[in-house]
Amino acid sequence: MTSLIRHITIDCSDAYRLGGFWAAVLDASLHEDDKPGDPEALVETPAGSLLFITVPEPKSGKNRVHLDIQPQDRTRDEEVDRLLGLGATLVGDHRRPDGTGWATLADIEGNEFCVERSAAERSPSPH
Repeated sequence: MTSLIRHITIDCSDAYRLGGFWAAVLDASLHEDDKPGDPEALVETPAGSLLFITVPEPKSGKNRVHLDIQPQDRTRDEEVDRLLGLGATLVGDHRRPDGTGWATLADIEGNEFCVERSAAERSPSPH
C-alpha cells in the first residue's frame, strides 16, 4: 500500500497566528475548530494541508525544507507586494531584469519561502 502526505507540519511559537498568516497567503481559512491560543492550527487547501504546531523552542537556523508558491491570478511581483503587506519580509531577491527568477521571503516567524513566477509569466508570449 502507498503512503500519502497528509499534512506539511510546521513548528512555530504561535500556531493560530502563523496559521492565520498562511491562510491569508493561500486565500484559505483556518479550520473552524481553531481558536487563539490553541496548540495546533490547520489550513486546508485543494493542493494540500499545512498543520502548525506550537513548540517551546525558537527557530534556530535556515529551513531545511521550504515552500515554493506560485501566484494564480496575479504576477510574481504583485504577489510579493501583497505578501509583504501581510507581514512577510524580503530575505533574498533573485528576480532578474528579463523577468525570470524568484523572491525569497520569510513569514511572520522567520520561516523562508519562495515566490515564483505565475504560469502566465512562464508561458511564451505570442509574437
